[in-house]
Amino acid sequence: MTGIGISYGAITVINAMPVGIGATIGVNLKTEARFAIEGISRMVYIKNDPNEDTKMAEICVRETYKLMRKEEPKGWTLTINSEIPVSRGLKSSSSACNAIISAVLIENKFTMNEVDMIRLGVNCAREAGVTVTGSFDDACGCQLGGLVITDNTKDEIIIQKDIEDWDVVIYVPNEKIKKHTVPIDKLKTIAPLIETALSLAETYPCKAMTMNGHIIAETSGVDNSVADMALQYGALGAGMSGSGPAIAIILNKGRTESFLERTKLTNVIKTTTRRSNK
Repeated sequence: MTGIGISYGAITVINAMPVGIGATIGVNLKTEARFAIEGISRMVYIKNDPNEDTKMAEICVRETYKLMRKEEPKGWTLTINSEIPVSRGLKSSSSACNAIISAVLIENKFTMNEVDMIRLGVNCAREAGVTVTGSFDDACGCQLGGLVITDNTKDEIIIQKDIEDWDVVIYVPNEKIKKHTVPIDKLKTIAPLIETALSLAETYPCKAMTMNGHIIAETSGVDNSVADMALQYGALGAGMSGSGPAIAIILNKGRTESFLERTKLTNVIKTTTRRSNK
């Protein structure tokens, strides 16, 4: 038998680094993890990015076995394949943790509360050093869909609600931004500005993500000009996702192709918002 775990992607509404509270919207980019107990060695294959470090994946497997109070097998194979580009601010690590842990649980016929499973993945990501904030907001967005606002200092959900069916275009530059290069101290100085955006997040998430993206990009020195251009061409909201450099653009349903024809924007991923599974 092979355990198959699925999670999805998310885009940033509010970056959690400045104030410890973050918000995300789920999108329909899939991560699939396949876990099988077999052989005499432990192997991790990341099909979409073979050069990526496997440390986080190994921690996820180890910690899931600890939670189940079972001895980790001497031999297992974990294969991960994701539609989410790595290290672009699109929650690839959070999605992978969710999918890996789900796969291990399914392989072992073990069930647990979904939010507790998310918290387990967040702790694994922290141990692996792939997250600055703990990324509870990202992990919830990936697993639960809809709009999620969380307190990352307590790993608690503040608001979980559904959102509309919107088109999403994600501009993905070639360069990656690793978490250890993010200017955390500098971002904490802009807390009052982010709090203003946060006050809009529940009612006006598109406006909040636009404000957040502009503030975070300017503070981090990341190019946000694609977002400004998208707004001129009718985007409902646009801004840098996470610590970048990807730019998330929200459009009315069915507007993606006309938007791309008019803007001539390339290096993009086309997807849609993912409704809440609440």
